[in-house]
Amino acid sequence: MAAKKVLALLVLTICQLLPMLGNKLDDGKHERVQQRVEQRSLETTRLLQEHEWSSLDWGALVFAALQQWQCWAIADLFFRLCWWLWKRSRQPDSSDDEESSSSSSTGLEEEGSGEDSDDEGHPLMTRTFAKRIWWSVQSMAYGRQVVEELVGDLLAVFQERLSTSFFPVLQPAIGVGSAFEGWSPCGHDAVYRLLVPLKPPHGHAFRLELGTAGQMLAKNCVRVELECTCTRDQRVEDMPCFLHHPEEALQRNLESTLLSTFCTGFYLDAQKIARWFQNLVISAWGEMPQSRHYSMEVLPSSRSCKLRLTNASGRSLLVEMVFGVQRGDSDIFLSSQAAEDTFTPSTTWAETYAVAEVKFFRRMARQAPRDTLYLNCLQLCASILVSAGFSSYTWKTDVMHLLNTLPLSSWNRWDFMIRLQDIMGYLHGCLEEKRLDHFFFGNENMPEDIILPAASRAAEPINLFQCLVQDPAAHAKALRELEELQDRLTRLQGFGV
Repeated sequence: MAAKKVLALLVLTICQLLPMLGNKLDDGKHERVQQRVEQRSLETTRLLQEHEWSSLDWGALVFAALQQWQCWAIADLFFRLCWWLWKRSRQPDSSDDEESSSSSSTGLEEEGSGEDSDDEGHPLMTRTFAKRIWWSVQSMAYGRQVVEELVGDLLAVFQERLSTSFFPVLQPAIGVGSAFEGWSPCGHDAVYRLLVPLKPPHGHAFRLELGTAGQMLAKNCVRVELECTCTRDQRVEDMPCFLHHPEEALQRNLESTLLSTFCTGFYLDAQKIARWFQNLVISAWGEMPQSRHYSMEVLPSSRSCKLRLTNASGRSLLVEMVFGVQRGDSDIFLSSQAAEDTFTPSTTWAETYAVAEVKFFRRMARQAPRDTLYLNCLQLCASILVSAGFSSYTWKTDVMHLLNTLPLSSWNRWDFMIRLQDIMGYLHGCLEEKRLDHFFFGNENMPEDIILPAASRAAEPINLFQCLVQDPAAHAKALRELEELQDRLTRLQGFGV
């Protein structure tokens, strides 16, 4: 009973301070707080005297109260409030905050920690959304660091093991996808995807057989051919030429492991590559230093290697490694990854522009002012405003076109809502025309540092909305969904939620 009275006194004291939490403490407010604290102290003393608690009884009372978890929780809240009030009283005016609000590349740190405002430009809305996004961005940055280090260590072990074999030669992995572009439609549950380029081993060559240029579902294959090494500088000592001296190779119990193990016919098989790589990961995991901090599970996947890493606290990271063969010296690859909703033969490889997309976003990050929020806009559209009718890739293509058109300085926090409306407006125009052009085909404004095959630069743009041209019902449904999203954005703007 006595312990409950002590808890009640703490609660009363905190309740007296709660009205002060919304404002900074000027001199007058400091005085009023001090008066209320003194008044509460007098009331506490009077209450103690009424119950005739001696100093000895008081010590026993406090000890009894501290044994209850409620007392610890309320005391912790009390000290946190006191610290918060003191810290707020030492902060400079809001005008000083605005002058120093460009300390991160995306503006998230300032938006996540600044004060709310209803000034022109809707900074209140900016902060509302930024607070939701800031933690996921920080989590992704940590996840990228862990994943890049882990995959780099794995590939180093594999390269050492396979240095004298005729297996595919694994190249350094390239982080691709939204998590490596700086945003994620899944927030904290981002999938860290990396592309592992493959090179042919000694005495072999990859010949790319490409489908019709400009077709999203073109049937691309990787043909494996034996290559003459008779007159070439032998990088592998005393190694016979598979092409011209096959008998000698057979006598020495040598064979093209690439053709016999990783191909169906003469074509590189994505599913065989994936199974081989998954087994490599399982066999090498015990040697990895990360195995002391994470448990690893290989998840089912027929054309990639998916891992779930779980630390001691139960937090998981999802990692997916896909395999690719580069088109010449360009940023375009043939990837083992295929669309999940369509059947793809194991010897068919899909063309991917993921590496070029990462390069584009890194270029924007280098050139953009430090307070730009284009990634915030993209993450908001792909997560909060997500709809079954609009994929995250649709939103990304939309934003890439606008980034290539609007000045980067216009993606600031004061124009945050305007840029969201631009994104919606651009998509609405594309829906009306039933046409959304693929960003990398026939784009005359392509940045010079993004290397594309000549055929892609000269090709007619691929229409990502071609399905709407052929399906009027789907087109009408997409327009309705976009109008619903625009209405929702209006409500978000009005209520800040």
